[in-house]
Amino acid sequence: QVQLVESGGGLVLAGGSLRLSCAASGRAFSRCDMAWFRQAPGKERDFVSVIRWTDGTTYYADSVKGRFTISRDNAKNTVYLEMNSLKPEDTAVYYCAAQLWGAGARSSRQYDYWGQGTQVTVSS
Repeated sequence: QVQLVESGGGLVLAGGSLRLSCAASGRAFSRCDMAWFRQAPGKERDFVSVIRWTDGTTYYADSVKGRFTISRDNAKNTVYLEMNSLKPEDTAVYYCAAQLWGAGARSSRQYDYWGQGTQVTVSS
């Protein structure tokens, strides 16, 4: 019902910025919580941020709070992740995820739809 395509990843120096985008197909976008997760090599997929479908409330992992900003544009069926003050430990594949009628979940197991991921590499 929802297909997700991420873009915007790349290589950046520590302290730099990147903006990830996730374009969604289908009519359900406005009824979905939209989240970003990331997975570094050899590690589990970790929660980064989520934006609620109900009122746009946002939540962040402690590791990115104050540096990353999630936003959504329902008219464009797109969710964004603005990443500032990037650190080498932010290096990972970043995944966009959607949960229909979501409740602000932080567990990847709660999400129904996933994008293919986009690589973010932060060099020191």
